[in-house]
Amino acid sequence: MDLSSIEIFLAVASDRSVTKAAKAVGRVPSNVTTRVQQLEEDLGVALFSRDGKKMTLTREGETFLAYGNRLMALALEARQAVRPVVPSGTLRVGTMESTAASRLPAALTQFNQMWPEVSLRLTMGASRDLAHDVLTDVLDCALIARPPALMLKQDAAFDAELKSLETEAVFIEDLLIVLPSTHPQIKSAADLRVGSLAALEPGCTYRRIAEHWASQSSGLQTNELGSYHAILASVATGDAAGVMPRSVLDLMHWPTNVQTHQLGPVETLLICRKNDRPSAVDAFREVLDTTKGRDPRLTN
Repeated sequence: MDLSSIEIFLAVASDRSVTKAAKAVGRVPSNVTTRVQQLEEDLGVALFSRDGKKMTLTREGETFLAYGNRLMALALEARQAVRPVVPSGTLRVGTMESTAASRLPAALTQFNQMWPEVSLRLTMGASRDLAHDVLTDVLDCALIARPPALMLKQDAAFDAELKSLETEAVFIEDLLIVLPSTHPQIKSAADLRVGSLAALEPGCTYRRIAEHWASQSSGLQTNELGSYHAILASVATGDAAGVMPRSVLDLMHWPTNVQTHQLGPVETLLICRKNDRPSAVDAFREVLDTTKGRDPRLTN
């Protein structure tokens, strides 16, 4: 029995679905199923009754749920107990809008419960702007999207900024091109039959990845919008393609159908200054490690 298995059990118990739990902890469904089965074998009891895709706790599962919550809380408490400095003051965290919506709610709730004496100030922004703000001490840490190696090679200034910061991969997002439901299926940007690419501000790494991919489509203009809802609304007009991570699209419950084309995985980095950060940054990192799960694709 290990803490990651208990975390996965708690996610399945909360969502009553392997698929939803997999998204919550950043794993593939097959891995979640395997870890639950291994935990059941280790304990020698069935923790869930399975009715199709619905997972319902058994009596033994209900009993173990209380212990699982206590074990996770105790593990986090133990980590903090050996820290020489108790976090306090204000923690200035920068984040992309997509990460704030799809990844941070559980982590922020846990952080506030563990460290009520820390005032957490959240700032939204594009990856490049957030990295600059961390470097210049406007922010203590930030969650940004890692640009592909080719893009960093072409942007020496941003590459230098990232190399001067401490970075840790914490999530992986599946980046999508979102298309009108009536659009023919595509294999590449050359197959696009729309007039514009709907995306966020220029400093957004997702936008830059999509623009690089879309360069194969002649005459495609970028339409800068202020939110992912606005991007989907633009797609709904029938003459635009949008770019967003799958985790955000899954949250939106858009009333009309759309098609998607995968651009590939993009790492989300937690960045902070080297040897010059408040202790609350390390506490925030530990809470992320506890609440996020571990995607097997992460390289760190």
